[in-house]
Amino acid sequence: MRAREPDADGLVHLDGVKLHWEVFGDGQPTLLLLPTWTVIHSRFWKAQVPYLARHFRVVTYDGPGNGRSDRPEDPGPYGYEAEGRAAAAVLDATGTGRAVVVSLSMASQWALWLLGNRPDRVLGNVFIGPTLELGQEWEDTGHPFDEPYTSTEGWARYNRYYWLDHYRDFLEFFFSQCFTEPHSTKQIEDAVGWGLETSPEVLLAEVAAPCPDEATLRAWCGRARVPTLVIHGDRDRISPMRGGDLLAEATGGALVIVGGAGHIPMARDPVKVNLLVREFAESLAAGGRP
Repeated sequence: MRAREPDADGLVHLDGVKLHWEVFGDGQPTLLLLPTWTVIHSRFWKAQVPYLARHFRVVTYDGPGNGRSDRPEDPGPYGYEAEGRAAAAVLDATGTGRAVVVSLSMASQWALWLLGNRPDRVLGNVFIGPTLELGQEWEDTGHPFDEPYTSTEGWARYNRYYWLDHYRDFLEFFFSQCFTEPHSTKQIEDAVGWGLETSPEVLLAEVAAPCPDEATLRAWCGRARVPTLVIHGDRDRISPMRGGDLLAEATGGALVIVGGAGHIPMARDPVKVNLLVREFAESLAAGGRP
């Protein structure tokens, strides 16, 4: 059972792919809660939507590959430009002029695409655990993604062939790394369930899609003319906290570090994240800067 049902929902078709969107509440401004890696769908915002919709108009949608959207198995719809255009198409379909764009993890790429290519649609940006190539050092797991796996331990499971052979086990491992906080059983179970609604073939298509390089990302950051808030857990095992620091610096934004939090703090510390997003959005509605 959902804590709040949408006030409106519908479909948008982009390049032959059907995307499902929902709208909650009617306050101002509008918050666009972006999808993230297609391994989960828009229900990962379930602890934010009921609260934020009391104060703002909230728009969510399932990205290609999961939820009530289509599941193409070619890389095209998963590239950063296609994902950015999808976000803009949802803004159009929901009659949204400008929005506070809220992103988790790799959706930070699509939020920056909007900032760089549709700046008139962005009122402000909230980035949570951003996954970006901004010069931070990424740990080398020592396990090639595209070669047959020789181990079934740890990050060796992040492997093309392992996904095809042991998809559920990969999901259980991956989300145990996303939720480093104690007592995260429910959040891990939810995320694994959402992951099972798509397929390893879809994830492989997304992995093959292009990502923006550092020069492109920095160019988009340099165009930032709107307030920016970066939220990063200090126990994030997926995206190094240094990335959040670099993004805040590149956009002239503020960085809030959530102590004890992993990669998805809005699920384990929703009160903290919800209040941060509310304060940020209210400051924009009042015409000020956070």
